[in-house]
Amino acid sequence: MSPPPPASRVPADVIAIERSLTRITYLAGRARRHERLMALAGLPLDRAAVAILRHLAEDELLRPGVLAVRLSVEASHVTRQLGQLEKSGYVTRVPDPDDRRARLIRLTARGRTAVHRIRDAGQLGMQAALADWPPAELHQLAQLFERLVADFVAHTETPAEHP
Repeated sequence: MSPPPPASRVPADVIAIERSLTRITYLAGRARRHERLMALAGLPLDRAAVAILRHLAEDELLRPGVLAVRLSVEASHVTRQLGQLEKSGYVTRVPDPDDRRARLIRLTARGRTAVHRIRDAGQLGMQAALADWPPAELHQLAQLFERLVADFVAHTETPAEHP
């Protein structure tokens, strides 16, 4: 793998965007933010459980191994978390119709309700942070973020090339 290009060849706006996204990621992952989110949502879930529930909400059924890959964690970590979520009634394991030896994970009604409460709480926090933004700028930001995510997804699916 080649080393990354020198920073001097990276446009200043790209550097500013990378710094801002790094900062947002840090702030979004802080324990205090998670505690406030859970208090607002009225749920006793840790960050790992929330990440799992959010991923399960995006897909109807997932194998634990696929979930581990998507979360970039060891399968054993996901297995432990799923066990706790299952005991608490947030998820259930069902047979995989393509392979009866395998199990798929899906949200229960309680799990879906939890995800809705988490999303609602997160959206309220985002709304508060962006309260002073004019609607046109919010719309533009939403469109640019959608494009950014699509480009990130496309970039992660192709091999990295360096000039």
